Amino acid sequence: PLLVFFISNACLHGWHSSKGGRMSVFHDEVEIEDFEYDEETETYYYPCPCGDQFEITKSQLEDGEEVATCPSCSLIVKVIYDPEDFLEVNTGTKKNVPGMELA
Repeated sequence: PLLVFFISNACLHGWHSSKGGRMSVFHDEVEIEDFEYDEETETYYYPCPCGDQFEITKSQLEDGEEVATCPSCSLIVKVIYDPEDFLEVNTGTKKNVPGMELA
C-alpha cells in the first residue's frame, strides 16, 4: 500500500531526481515568461512563498537545466521553456530569449 501511495503521489506532483540521486518534488511549474530577468546578473527570478525568490541563471538554462531553486528554503519549481530559445544560432547571436531585449 505504501508503494501505491508513492506512485500515485509521484504522478500528482512533479518528481525530480537531483544530481545527488535524491527525489524532490516540484512546488509548481512556472513558464519562463512569468519570471523577471535581471540583465546585470543574467538571472531569472520568481517569487517563492517563503518570501524570497526562486532563481535560475541564463547559463543554467543554456545548459538545459529546468529547476529553479530558492536560496532560503527547500522549495524548487520546474521552469517551462523552450531550450532552443537559449541556443546560439549560426550567426553567433542569441535567439529572442524571454525577458531579454534584442540589441
